[in-house]
Amino acid sequence: MRGLRPPTAAGARRRTEALLLVLVVGTTVLGHASAGLGLNGELPADLSGFAISMSLLALVAHLGVRRFAAYADPLVLPLAVLLTGLGLVLLHRLDQSYIERYNGEANAPGQLVWTVIGVAACLLVVALLRDHRLLQRFIYLTMAGALVLLVAPAFSPADTYGAKRWIVIGGFSAQPGEFVKIMIAVFFAGYLVVHRDSLALTGRRFLGLQLPPMRQLGPIVTVWILSMLVLVFERDLGTSLIFFGVFVVMLYVATERTGWIVCGLVMAAGGAFVVGSTEPHVKARVAAWLNPLSYYWQDRPPGVNSDQSAQALFSFGTGGISGTGLGQGHPELIKFAGRSDFILTTVGEELGLAGVMAVLLLYALLVQRGLRMALAARDPFGKLLAVGLAAALALQVFVVAGGVTGLIPLTGKALPFLAKGGSSLLANWIMIALLLRISDSAERQRLADRRGPVETVITPVVAAAGRS
Repeated sequence: MRGLRPPTAAGARRRTEALLLVLVVGTTVLGHASAGLGLNGELPADLSGFAISMSLLALVAHLGVRRFAAYADPLVLPLAVLLTGLGLVLLHRLDQSYIERYNGEANAPGQLVWTVIGVAACLLVVALLRDHRLLQRFIYLTMAGALVLLVAPAFSPADTYGAKRWIVIGGFSAQPGEFVKIMIAVFFAGYLVVHRDSLALTGRRFLGLQLPPMRQLGPIVTVWILSMLVLVFERDLGTSLIFFGVFVVMLYVATERTGWIVCGLVMAAGGAFVVGSTEPHVKARVAAWLNPLSYYWQDRPPGVNSDQSAQALFSFGTGGISGTGLGQGHPELIKFAGRSDFILTTVGEELGLAGVMAVLLLYALLVQRGLRMALAARDPFGKLLAVGLAAALALQVFVVAGGVTGLIPLTGKALPFLAKGGSSLLANWIMIALLLRISDSAERQRLADRRGPVETVITPVVAAAGRS
Protein backbone atom coordinates (compact mmCIF):
# COMPACT_ATOMS: atom_id res chain seq x y z
CA MET A 1 0.00 0.00 0.00
CA ARG A 2 3.06 2.25 0.06
CA GLY A 3 2.39 3.39 -3.54
CA LEU A 4 -1.07 4.68 -2.54
CA ARG A 5 0.49 7.27 -0.21
CA PRO A 6 2.47 9.56 -2.48
CA PRO A 7 4.56 12.42 -1.09
CA THR A 8 2.96 15.78 -0.31
CA ALA A 9 3.58 17.39 -3.71
CA ALA A 10 2.12 14.43 -5.53
CA GLY A 11 -0.69 14.08 -3.00
CA ALA A 12 -1.86 17.64 -3.68
CA ARG A 13 -2.10 16.87 -7.38
CA ARG A 14 -4.02 13.67 -6.79
CA ARG A 15 -6.45 15.39 -4.42
CA THR A 16 -7.15 17.98 -7.09
CA GLU A 17 -7.66 15.19 -9.61
CA ALA A 18 -10.04 13.34 -7.25
CA LEU A 19 -12.18 16.44 -6.67
CA LEU A 20 -12.37 17.12 -10.40
CA LEU A 21 -13.37 13.51 -11.06
CA VAL A 22 -16.22 13.80 -8.55
CA LEU A 23 -17.42 16.86 -10.46
CA VAL A 24 -17.01 15.02 -13.78
CA VAL A 25 -19.03 12.00 -12.63
CA GLY A 26 -21.78 14.27 -11.31
CA THR A 27 -21.88 16.20 -14.59
CA THR A 28 -22.17 13.09 -16.76
CA VAL A 29 -24.84 11.51 -14.54
CA LEU A 30 -26.81 14.76 -14.62
CA GLY A 31 -26.49 14.83 -18.41
CA HIS A 32 -27.78 11.26 -18.71
CA ALA A 33 -30.74 12.08 -16.46
CA SER A 34 -31.48 15.24 -18.45
CA ALA A 35 -31.44 13.32 -21.74
CA GLY A 36 -33.87 10.75 -20.33
CA LEU A 37 -36.24 13.45 -19.12
CA GLY A 38 -36.10 15.16 -22.51
CA LEU A 39 -36.80 11.94 -24.42
CA ASN A 40 -39.38 10.23 -22.22
CA GLY A 41 -40.38 12.67 -19.51
CA GLU A 42 -38.86 10.42 -16.84
CA LEU A 43 -35.49 9.42 -15.49
CA PRO A 44 -33.69 6.68 -17.44
CA ALA A 45 -34.17 3.19 -16.06
CA ASP A 46 -30.42 2.57 -16.18
CA LEU A 47 -29.48 5.81 -14.39
CA SER A 48 -28.15 4.05 -11.30
CA GLY A 49 -26.15 1.59 -13.43
CA PHE A 50 -24.71 4.46 -15.47
CA ALA A 51 -23.75 6.33 -12.29
CA ILE A 52 -22.07 3.25 -10.82
CA SER A 53 -20.20 2.56 -14.07
CA MET A 54 -18.85 6.12 -14.36
CA SER A 55 -17.94 6.18 -10.65
CA LEU A 56 -16.01 2.89 -10.87
CA LEU A 57 -14.19 3.97 -14.04
CA ALA A 58 -13.15 7.26 -12.47
CA LEU A 59 -12.13 5.58 -9.20
CA VAL A 60 -10.05 2.84 -10.80
CA ALA A 61 -8.37 5.30 -13.16
CA HIS A 62 -7.59 7.66 -10.28
CA LEU A 63 -6.14 4.91 -8.09
CA GLY A 64 -4.05 3.62 -10.99
CA VAL A 65 -2.59 7.05 -11.71
CA ARG A 66 -2.06 7.63 -8.00
CA ARG A 67 -0.10 4.39 -7.79
CA PHE A 68 1.99 4.52 -10.96
CA ALA A 69 2.20 8.24 -11.93
CA ALA A 70 1.67 10.15 -8.70
CA TYR A 71 3.20 13.38 -10.04
CA ALA A 72 1.20 13.46 -13.29
CA ASP A 73 -0.81 16.48 -14.40
CA PRO A 74 -4.08 16.55 -12.37
CA LEU A 75 -6.25 17.84 -15.23
CA VAL A 76 -5.53 15.29 -17.96
CA LEU A 77 -7.44 12.35 -16.51
CA PRO A 78 -10.57 14.37 -15.54
CA LEU A 79 -10.70 15.92 -19.01
CA ALA A 80 -10.47 12.52 -20.69
CA VAL A 81 -13.13 11.02 -18.40
CA LEU A 82 -15.44 14.00 -18.96
CA LEU A 83 -15.18 13.79 -22.75
CA THR A 84 -15.66 10.01 -22.67
CA GLY A 85 -18.61 10.31 -20.31
CA LEU A 86 -20.22 12.96 -22.49
CA GLY A 87 -19.79 10.65 -25.46
CA LEU A 88 -21.60 7.86 -23.57
CA VAL A 89 -24.43 10.27 -22.67
CA LEU A 90 -24.85 11.29 -26.32
CA LEU A 91 -24.72 7.71 -27.58
CA HIS A 92 -27.32 6.59 -25.03
CA ARG A 93 -29.50 9.47 -26.15
CA LEU A 94 -29.00 8.70 -29.85
CA ASP A 95 -29.61 4.97 -29.45
CA GLN A 96 -33.24 5.46 -28.52
CA SER A 97 -33.91 7.73 -31.49
CA TYR A 98 -32.14 5.43 -33.96
CA ILE A 99 -33.98 2.38 -32.62
CA GLU A 100 -37.37 4.10 -32.86
CA ARG A 101 -36.81 5.68 -36.28
CA TYR A 102 -34.64 3.15 -38.13
CA ASN A 103 -34.97 0.01 -36.01
CA GLY A 104 -31.23 0.28 -35.43
CA GLU A 105 -29.12 -1.34 -32.75
CA ALA A 106 -27.81 0.12 -29.51
CA ASN A 107 -24.19 1.26 -29.59
CA ALA A 108 -23.79 2.72 -26.10
CA PRO A 109 -23.28 -0.67 -24.35
CA GLY A 110 -20.49 -1.56 -26.76
CA GLN A 111 -18.94 1.87 -26.30
CA LEU A 112 -18.99 1.36 -22.53
CA VAL A 113 -17.11 -1.92 -22.99
CA TRP A 114 -14.52 -0.16 -25.14
CA THR A 115 -14.27 2.57 -22.51
CA VAL A 116 -13.36 -0.06 -19.92
CA ILE A 117 -10.81 -1.55 -22.32
CA GLY A 118 -9.38 1.90 -23.06
CA VAL A 119 -9.00 2.84 -19.39
CA ALA A 120 -7.43 -0.56 -18.68
CA ALA A 121 -4.97 -0.07 -21.55
CA CYS A 122 -4.14 3.40 -20.25
CA LEU A 123 -3.33 2.08 -16.79
CA LEU A 124 -1.37 -0.82 -18.26
CA VAL A 125 0.81 1.54 -20.29
CA VAL A 126 1.36 3.81 -17.30
CA ALA A 127 2.28 0.83 -15.12
CA LEU A 128 4.63 -0.90 -17.57
CA LEU A 129 6.23 2.13 -19.27
CA ARG A 130 8.09 3.53 -16.27
CA ASP A 131 10.05 5.99 -18.41
CA HIS A 132 8.84 7.41 -21.74
CA ARG A 133 12.43 7.58 -22.98
CA LEU A 134 12.40 3.83 -23.45
CA LEU A 135 10.34 4.44 -26.60
CA GLN A 136 13.28 6.28 -28.13
CA ARG A 137 15.15 2.99 -28.45
CA PHE A 138 12.48 1.55 -30.76
CA ILE A 139 11.65 4.43 -33.07
CA TYR A 140 12.50 2.64 -36.33
CA LEU A 141 10.59 -0.46 -35.28
CA THR A 142 7.69 1.81 -34.35
CA MET A 143 7.77 3.52 -37.74
CA ALA A 144 7.90 0.18 -39.54
CA GLY A 145 4.79 -0.90 -37.66
CA ALA A 146 3.13 2.44 -38.42
CA LEU A 147 3.78 2.03 -42.14
CA VAL A 148 2.29 -1.47 -42.10
CA LEU A 149 -0.83 -0.19 -40.34
CA LEU A 150 -0.99 2.84 -42.61
CA VAL A 151 -1.07 0.83 -45.85
CA ALA A 152 -3.06 -2.15 -44.51
CA PRO A 153 -6.51 -0.70 -45.33
CA ALA A 154 -5.51 -0.33 -48.99
CA PHE A 155 -5.32 -4.14 -49.23
CA SER A 156 -8.43 -4.77 -47.15
CA PRO A 157 -11.78 -5.48 -48.85
CA ALA A 158 -13.54 -3.25 -46.31
CA ASP A 159 -14.69 -0.05 -48.05
CA THR A 160 -16.78 2.13 -45.74
CA TYR A 161 -18.75 4.83 -47.55
CA GLY A 162 -16.07 5.42 -50.14
CA ALA A 163 -13.00 5.46 -47.86
CA LYS A 164 -10.72 2.50 -47.11
CA ARG A 165 -9.73 3.09 -43.52
CA TRP A 166 -10.78 -0.22 -41.95
CA ILE A 167 -9.28 -3.68 -41.78
CA VAL A 168 -11.41 -6.75 -41.00
CA ILE A 169 -9.89 -9.91 -39.52
CA GLY A 170 -12.16 -12.78 -38.61
CA GLY A 171 -15.20 -10.61 -38.03
CA PHE A 172 -13.23 -8.10 -35.97
CA SER A 173 -12.80 -4.65 -37.53
CA ALA A 174 -10.27 -1.99 -36.61
CA GLN A 175 -9.25 1.43 -37.83
CA PRO A 176 -5.42 1.38 -37.80
CA GLY A 177 -5.09 5.07 -38.62
CA GLU A 178 -6.09 5.88 -35.04
CA PHE A 179 -2.97 4.12 -33.74
CA VAL A 180 -0.72 5.43 -36.50
CA LYS A 181 -0.99 9.00 -35.20
CA ILE A 182 0.62 7.90 -31.91
CA MET A 183 3.29 5.80 -33.57
CA ILE A 184 4.37 8.53 -35.96
CA ALA A 185 4.60 10.99 -33.08
CA VAL A 186 6.97 8.59 -31.31
CA PHE A 187 9.09 8.11 -34.45
CA PHE A 188 9.27 11.77 -35.41
CA ALA A 189 10.22 12.73 -31.84
CA GLY A 190 13.12 10.28 -31.86
CA TYR A 191 14.18 11.16 -35.40
CA LEU A 192 14.15 14.91 -34.85
CA VAL A 193 16.12 14.67 -31.61
CA VAL A 194 18.99 13.16 -33.61
CA HIS A 195 18.74 15.27 -36.77
CA ARG A 196 17.38 18.62 -35.63
CA ASP A 197 20.76 20.41 -35.80
CA SER A 198 21.28 19.52 -39.46
CA LEU A 199 17.68 20.54 -40.20
CA ALA A 200 17.92 23.83 -38.32
CA LEU A 201 21.37 25.26 -38.97
CA THR A 202 21.64 25.14 -42.76
CA GLY A 203 19.77 26.63 -45.68
CA ARG A 204 19.35 29.86 -47.63
CA ARG A 205 17.21 32.95 -47.09
CA PHE A 206 14.49 33.79 -49.58
CA LEU A 207 12.03 36.69 -49.19
CA GLY A 208 12.97 36.99 -45.53
CA LEU A 209 12.49 33.26 -44.80
CA GLN A 210 15.23 30.80 -43.88
CA LEU A 211 14.43 27.93 -46.23
CA PRO A 212 15.76 24.41 -45.63
CA PRO A 213 18.50 23.11 -47.95
CA MET A 214 17.50 20.77 -50.74
CA ARG A 215 19.37 17.79 -49.29
CA GLN A 216 17.43 18.14 -46.04
CA LEU A 217 14.05 18.15 -47.81
CA GLY A 218 14.20 14.37 -48.11
CA PRO A 219 12.28 13.55 -44.90
CA ILE A 220 9.46 16.00 -45.54
CA VAL A 221 9.18 14.92 -49.18
CA THR A 222 9.01 11.28 -48.11
CA VAL A 223 6.28 11.97 -45.56
CA TRP A 224 4.43 14.10 -48.12
CA ILE A 225 4.53 11.29 -50.68
CA LEU A 226 3.25 8.79 -48.10
CA SER A 227 0.38 11.07 -47.09
CA MET A 228 -0.55 11.56 -50.76
CA LEU A 229 -0.48 7.81 -51.33
CA VAL A 230 -2.86 7.35 -48.41
CA LEU A 231 -5.11 9.99 -49.91
CA VAL A 232 -5.10 8.39 -53.37
CA PHE A 233 -5.29 4.67 -52.57
CA GLU A 234 -7.34 4.79 -49.36
CA ARG A 235 -9.27 7.99 -50.04
CA ASP A 236 -8.76 8.89 -46.38
CA LEU A 237 -8.42 12.65 -46.28
CA GLY A 238 -8.42 12.87 -42.47
CA THR A 239 -5.55 10.44 -41.83
CA SER A 240 -3.51 12.04 -44.60
CA LEU A 241 -3.91 15.53 -43.12
CA ILE A 242 -3.09 14.37 -39.59
CA PHE A 243 -0.09 12.33 -40.73
CA PHE A 244 1.50 15.19 -42.63
CA GLY A 245 0.39 17.92 -40.22
CA VAL A 246 1.91 16.27 -37.15
CA PHE A 247 5.27 15.97 -38.89
CA VAL A 248 5.32 19.62 -40.00
CA VAL A 249 4.35 20.87 -36.53
CA MET A 250 7.02 18.75 -34.82
CA LEU A 251 9.58 19.78 -37.42
CA TYR A 252 8.88 23.44 -36.74
CA VAL A 253 9.07 22.99 -32.97
CA ALA A 254 12.37 21.11 -33.26
CA THR A 255 14.06 23.56 -35.61
CA GLU A 256 12.19 26.87 -34.91
CA ARG A 257 12.36 27.64 -38.63
CA THR A 258 9.35 29.18 -40.34
CA GLY A 259 10.61 27.90 -43.68
CA TRP A 260 9.51 24.39 -42.78
CA ILE A 261 5.96 25.61 -42.15
CA VAL A 262 5.92 27.41 -45.49
CA CYS A 263 7.21 24.34 -47.32
CA GLY A 264 4.69 22.14 -45.54
CA LEU A 265 1.74 24.38 -46.36
CA VAL A 266 2.76 24.69 -49.99
CA MET A 267 3.21 20.95 -50.39
CA ALA A 268 -0.04 20.14 -48.57
CA ALA A 269 -2.03 22.65 -50.60
CA GLY A 270 -0.50 21.49 -53.87
CA GLY A 271 -1.05 17.81 -53.17
CA ALA A 272 -4.61 18.37 -51.95
CA PHE A 273 -5.44 20.40 -55.07
CA VAL A 274 -4.12 17.75 -57.46
CA VAL A 275 -5.76 14.83 -55.66
CA GLY A 276 -8.97 16.77 -55.08
CA SER A 277 -9.19 17.51 -58.78
CA THR A 278 -8.57 13.95 -59.98
CA GLU A 279 -9.55 11.33 -57.37
CA PRO A 280 -13.35 10.78 -57.67
CA HIS A 281 -14.15 10.23 -54.00
CA VAL A 282 -12.12 13.22 -52.78
CA LYS A 283 -13.49 15.30 -55.63
CA ALA A 284 -17.02 14.38 -54.53
CA ARG A 285 -16.23 15.44 -50.96
CA VAL A 286 -15.02 18.81 -52.23
CA ALA A 287 -18.17 19.20 -54.37
CA ALA A 288 -20.37 18.44 -51.35
CA TRP A 289 -18.41 20.97 -49.32
CA LEU A 290 -18.81 23.71 -51.92
CA ASN A 291 -22.52 22.97 -52.54
CA PRO A 292 -23.94 21.39 -49.36
CA LEU A 293 -27.57 22.09 -50.28
CA SER A 294 -27.35 20.78 -53.84
CA TYR A 295 -27.88 17.14 -52.92
CA TYR A 296 -30.51 17.97 -50.32
CA TRP A 297 -32.61 19.66 -53.00
CA GLN A 298 -32.04 16.70 -55.35
CA ASP A 299 -29.75 18.68 -57.64
CA ARG A 300 -26.84 16.33 -57.08
CA PRO A 301 -23.29 17.23 -58.13
CA PRO A 302 -21.54 14.31 -59.86
CA GLY A 303 -20.29 11.76 -57.35
CA VAL A 304 -22.00 13.27 -54.32
CA ASN A 305 -24.13 10.71 -52.51
CA SER A 306 -24.87 12.23 -49.12
CA ASP A 307 -26.99 14.98 -47.62
CA GLN A 308 -25.15 14.96 -44.29
CA SER A 309 -23.49 18.34 -44.76
CA ALA A 310 -26.84 20.05 -45.31
CA GLN A 311 -28.45 18.22 -42.41
CA ALA A 312 -25.56 19.30 -40.16
CA LEU A 313 -26.14 22.94 -41.08
CA PHE A 314 -29.84 22.52 -40.29
CA SER A 315 -28.94 20.99 -36.90
CA PHE A 316 -26.64 23.83 -35.94
CA GLY A 317 -29.20 26.39 -37.10
CA THR A 318 -31.94 24.72 -35.07
CA GLY A 319 -29.82 24.70 -31.92
CA GLY A 320 -29.05 28.40 -31.96
CA ILE A 321 -27.21 29.75 -28.93
CA SER A 322 -28.55 27.58 -26.11
CA GLY A 323 -29.92 24.51 -27.94
CA THR A 324 -33.22 22.67 -27.80
CA GLY A 325 -32.26 20.68 -24.70
CA LEU A 326 -30.87 17.16 -24.39
CA GLY A 327 -33.30 14.67 -25.90
CA GLN A 328 -35.49 17.30 -27.55
CA GLY A 329 -33.86 17.57 -30.98
CA HIS A 330 -33.72 15.32 -34.05
CA PRO A 331 -30.02 14.51 -34.60
CA GLU A 332 -31.01 11.07 -35.94
CA LEU A 333 -31.97 12.72 -39.25
CA ILE A 334 -28.26 12.63 -40.16
CA LYS A 335 -28.65 8.82 -40.16
CA PHE A 336 -25.61 6.58 -39.60
CA ALA A 337 -23.07 9.42 -39.32
CA GLY A 338 -24.82 10.95 -36.32
CA ARG A 339 -22.91 8.61 -34.01
CA SER A 340 -19.47 9.08 -35.61
CA ASP A 341 -17.99 12.33 -36.92
CA PHE A 342 -21.38 14.07 -36.93
CA ILE A 343 -21.95 13.52 -33.22
CA LEU A 344 -20.87 17.13 -32.82
CA THR A 345 -24.12 18.17 -34.54
CA THR A 346 -26.04 16.55 -31.67
CA VAL A 347 -24.17 18.87 -29.33
CA GLY A 348 -24.89 21.82 -31.61
CA GLU A 349 -28.61 21.07 -31.90
CA GLU A 350 -29.40 20.14 -28.31
CA LEU A 351 -26.81 22.17 -26.39
CA GLY A 352 -26.44 24.98 -28.90
CA LEU A 353 -23.44 27.11 -29.73
CA ALA A 354 -22.68 27.32 -26.01
CA GLY A 355 -22.40 23.52 -25.82
CA VAL A 356 -20.21 23.29 -28.92
CA MET A 357 -17.86 25.94 -27.58
CA ALA A 358 -17.71 24.16 -24.22
CA VAL A 359 -16.76 20.86 -25.89
CA LEU A 360 -14.15 22.54 -28.08
CA LEU A 361 -12.72 24.31 -25.03
CA LEU A 362 -12.36 20.94 -23.30
CA TYR A 363 -10.31 19.72 -26.26
CA ALA A 364 -8.32 22.97 -26.28
CA LEU A 365 -7.57 22.60 -22.57
CA LEU A 366 -6.38 19.01 -23.11
CA VAL A 367 -4.12 20.18 -25.95
CA GLN A 368 -2.85 23.02 -23.75
CA ARG A 369 -1.90 20.56 -21.02
CA GLY A 370 0.05 18.56 -23.58
CA LEU A 371 1.94 21.66 -24.70
CA ARG A 372 2.56 22.60 -21.08
CA MET A 373 4.11 19.18 -20.54
CA ALA A 374 6.39 19.86 -23.50
CA LEU A 375 7.59 23.05 -21.84
CA ALA A 376 8.11 21.29 -18.51
CA ALA A 377 9.90 18.19 -19.87
CA ARG A 378 13.68 18.27 -19.46
CA ASP A 379 14.58 15.76 -22.17
CA PRO A 380 14.27 16.68 -25.89
CA PHE A 381 12.47 13.43 -26.74
CA GLY A 382 9.79 14.04 -24.12
CA LYS A 383 9.31 17.61 -25.32
CA LEU A 384 8.80 16.60 -28.94
CA LEU A 385 6.63 13.60 -28.06
CA ALA A 386 4.30 15.75 -25.97
CA VAL A 387 4.08 18.28 -28.80
CA GLY A 388 3.37 15.53 -31.32
CA LEU A 389 0.59 13.96 -29.25
CA ALA A 390 -1.00 17.34 -28.58
CA ALA A 391 -0.75 18.25 -32.27
CA ALA A 392 -2.32 14.93 -33.31
CA LEU A 393 -5.29 15.52 -31.00
CA ALA A 394 -5.69 19.13 -32.11
CA LEU A 395 -5.51 18.25 -35.80
CA GLN A 396 -8.05 15.43 -35.47
CA VAL A 397 -10.51 17.69 -33.66
CA PHE A 398 -9.93 20.36 -36.30
CA VAL A 399 -10.51 18.11 -39.31
CA VAL A 400 -13.66 16.61 -37.75
CA ALA A 401 -15.18 19.82 -36.41
CA GLY A 402 -14.12 21.72 -39.54
CA GLY A 403 -15.74 19.15 -41.80
CA VAL A 404 -18.99 19.03 -39.84
CA THR A 405 -19.34 22.81 -39.66
CA GLY A 406 -18.45 23.31 -43.33
CA LEU A 407 -15.07 24.95 -42.79
CA ILE A 408 -13.25 22.20 -44.75
CA PRO A 409 -14.41 19.13 -46.72
CA LEU A 410 -15.62 16.14 -44.72
CA THR A 411 -12.92 13.70 -43.62
CA GLY A 412 -14.93 10.94 -41.94
CA LYS A 413 -12.64 10.74 -38.90
CA ALA A 414 -14.11 10.03 -35.47
CA LEU A 415 -14.32 12.86 -32.97
CA PRO A 416 -11.91 11.84 -30.16
CA PHE A 417 -13.56 10.32 -27.07
CA LEU A 418 -17.10 11.37 -28.08
CA ALA A 419 -17.81 9.38 -31.23
CA LYS A 420 -18.63 5.70 -31.53
CA GLY A 421 -15.60 3.55 -32.26
CA GLY A 422 -13.47 1.14 -30.29
CA SER A 423 -10.25 1.81 -32.21
CA SER A 424 -10.53 5.54 -31.69
CA LEU A 425 -11.33 5.25 -28.00
CA LEU A 426 -8.52 2.78 -27.32
CA ALA A 427 -5.94 4.86 -29.21
CA ASN A 428 -6.95 8.07 -27.46
CA TRP A 429 -6.69 6.49 -24.00
CA ILE A 430 -3.20 5.22 -24.89
CA MET A 431 -2.37 8.80 -25.84
CA ILE A 432 -3.60 9.92 -22.42
CA ALA A 433 -1.31 7.32 -20.82
CA LEU A 434 1.74 8.71 -22.62
CA LEU A 435 0.87 12.27 -21.60
CA LEU A 436 0.47 11.17 -17.99
CA ARG A 437 3.85 9.45 -18.07
CA ILE A 438 5.60 12.48 -19.60
CA SER A 439 4.06 14.89 -17.08
CA ASP A 440 4.93 12.59 -14.18
CA SER A 441 8.58 12.40 -15.27
CA ALA A 442 8.79 16.15 -15.83
CA GLU A 443 7.41 16.98 -12.39
CA ARG A 444 9.69 14.45 -10.68
CA GLN A 445 12.69 16.02 -12.36
CA ARG A 446 11.56 19.54 -11.49
CA LEU A 447 11.23 18.65 -7.82
CA ALA A 448 14.57 16.85 -7.87
CA ASP A 449 16.26 19.97 -9.27
CA ARG A 450 14.65 22.19 -6.64
CA ARG A 451 15.16 20.23 -3.43
CA GLY A 452 17.24 17.16 -4.18
CA PRO A 453 16.30 13.66 -5.30
CA VAL A 454 12.74 12.40 -4.78
CA GLU A 455 11.43 8.90 -5.05
CA THR A 456 11.91 7.84 -8.65
CA VAL A 457 11.28 4.80 -10.77
CA ILE A 458 13.92 5.52 -13.42
CA THR A 459 16.70 2.97 -13.45
CA PRO A 460 20.29 3.92 -14.37
CA VAL A 461 20.09 1.82 -17.53
CA VAL A 462 16.94 3.57 -18.70
CA ALA A 463 18.34 6.99 -17.81
CA ALA A 464 21.50 6.26 -19.79
CA ALA A 465 19.39 5.17 -22.76
CA GLY A 466 17.41 8.39 -22.61
CA ARG A 467 20.61 10.51 -22.61
CA SER A 468 22.07 8.68 -25.59
